[in-house]
Amino acid sequence: MKSLKKQRRIQIIVAATLALVLASVLIGYGFRDGINLYRAPTQVAEQMPAPDEVFRLGGLVEEGSLMRGAGETISFTVTDGAHSVPVRFTGVLPDLFEEGQGMIGTGRMEGDTFVASEILAKHDENYMPKEVIDSLKATGRYEDPNS
Repeated sequence: MKSLKKQRRIQIIVAATLALVLASVLIGYGFRDGINLYRAPTQVAEQMPAPDEVFRLGGLVEEGSLMRGAGETISFTVTDGAHSVPVRFTGVLPDLFEEGQGMIGTGRMEGDTFVASEILAKHDENYMPKEVIDSLKATGRYEDPNS
C-alpha cells in the first residue's frame, strides 16, 4: 500500500512539472513578438539593433525636420539632445503629433533609418512618456514644464 501512494505522488509531481514546463513554453512563444524594448536615439547610435529587431524609439521630434512625402509617407528626425535618428512612417499621424514634442514609435531599422509601423504622441500639452523623459534627462536636455 505504501509503494502505491509513493508511486502516485511521483506521478503527480511529474505531471505538475510537465504542465509547468508546457505553460512556460507557451507563454514564451506567445511573447516572442510582443516584447518591444525601448531605445533612445543615443542607444541606437551606440549599438545599432539587428535589422529584424522590432523595438520602440522615443525622443523629441526635431524642429524643422518634418517632411511630408508622396501619399501618407512622413519623414522626420527624433532626438534626445545628444543623437538623432531619421524616421520614416507611412500612415496617419496622431492629431497631437508636432515638432518639438515627445513621441514613441514602434518599428525596426532599415539601414540608418527607423521605419515606424506605429507612432504614439503626447495626449495633452504636459504629458511626455516616462522613457522619453528619462532619455532626455540622461543627455541634459529635459526641462520640467512644472518648474
